[in-house]
Amino acid sequence: MKGKKIVIGITGSIAAYKIPFLIRLFMKEGATVKVIMTPCAATFVTPLTLATLSRNPVIVDPFMESTGEWNNHVELGSWADVMIFAPVTANTLGKMAHGIADNFLVTAYLSARCPVFIAPAMDLDMYNHPTTRQNTELLRSFGNTIIEPQVGDLASGLSGPGRLEEPDHIFQIIEKFFNSKNDLSGRKILVTAGPTYEKIDPVRYIGNFSSGKMGFAIAGEAAKRGADVTLITGPTALNCNHSSIRRFDITSADELYQQCLLNFPKSDVLIMAAAVSDYKINHSSERKLKKKSNLTSLELFPNIDILAELGKKKKKNQLLVGFALETENELSNARQKLKSKNLDLIVMNSLADEGSGFGTSTNKVTMIGKSGQPVKGRLKDKKLVANDILDEIVKLF
Repeated sequence: MKGKKIVIGITGSIAAYKIPFLIRLFMKEGATVKVIMTPCAATFVTPLTLATLSRNPVIVDPFMESTGEWNNHVELGSWADVMIFAPVTANTLGKMAHGIADNFLVTAYLSARCPVFIAPAMDLDMYNHPTTRQNTELLRSFGNTIIEPQVGDLASGLSGPGRLEEPDHIFQIIEKFFNSKNDLSGRKILVTAGPTYEKIDPVRYIGNFSSGKMGFAIAGEAAKRGADVTLITGPTALNCNHSSIRRFDITSADELYQQCLLNFPKSDVLIMAAAVSDYKINHSSERKLKKKSNLTSLELFPNIDILAELGKKKKKNQLLVGFALETENELSNARQKLKSKNLDLIVMNSLADEGSGFGTSTNKVTMIGKSGQPVKGRLKDKKLVANDILDEIVKLF
């Protein structure tokens, strides 16, 4: 953290009172901190307090009448190693998502050339509103990391999601970002993502609801940490733009297995995040099946168990990581899968956990290694979950 240049942007939320503690943590580790506030934020915590703690003038407006100086948002955007916006209200979240630059904080955000972390804080109904959810997803799609609010007591007297993540946890997220950037340098990581589709006829298939977001997050974060990544993905609308990622697109489980056979032998680790169809149609129709009055049955045949087959082929210097999406007996089922498929690590999540599973941008996982002891995580942005998984893999290396 020493010598890192950090911009902290504060908006008009009661949770602003926590930010002096965050500034203290960064300053104690030798970082240089500059603070931006919206005018409303200054009613919750004073610029004098933050300037004293950060040892830098606090910027509220582009023009500082007291000194006659003009604050340059473009220079600040180029200066920072990282920008952290916390707490972020629903209002500012919308402005950031749609480029409404009517204050210095949003102009600085739009000028950022560095990674951006956004920590929302608001009442639970505002946080759960479709507009807020849409703005959050839009900001995430731009490459920002969302530090999800926690569930707890809120200023309104209600209890639920919307509570700002604690300063020490925000600090740990940023510390991990700086410290883990190159710990996978030289490693060859194979990641699978998305669903597989098993053809019934030219217009129908058997599939699942996987979006590929978890696998793509793992591939992207591994590349950022220096790995040479091969990504094999089923049908998805997601893109990966990192120069260290090679992408192969497949459709069926058989195609996925063939690509894994080609790429696994030259990989240090395979992270099997793809949701593979368990069954296929033995003989799919080349023509569209016509609707009939009587019920038509489909004869299904099991697909090859890709993880189990690769577990048999795994060498001593290779790691194999599997996923288990469960609805009941989660831990016992995950442990059984870990052992039966010769895995080094299994990542389990439950559809019973809100915000976890297919199609979401968050996940809550429990990781189990060969010791059998579960490492339980909290609900987080999938990028942060991806880094937690990669941290466990680094320990195994």
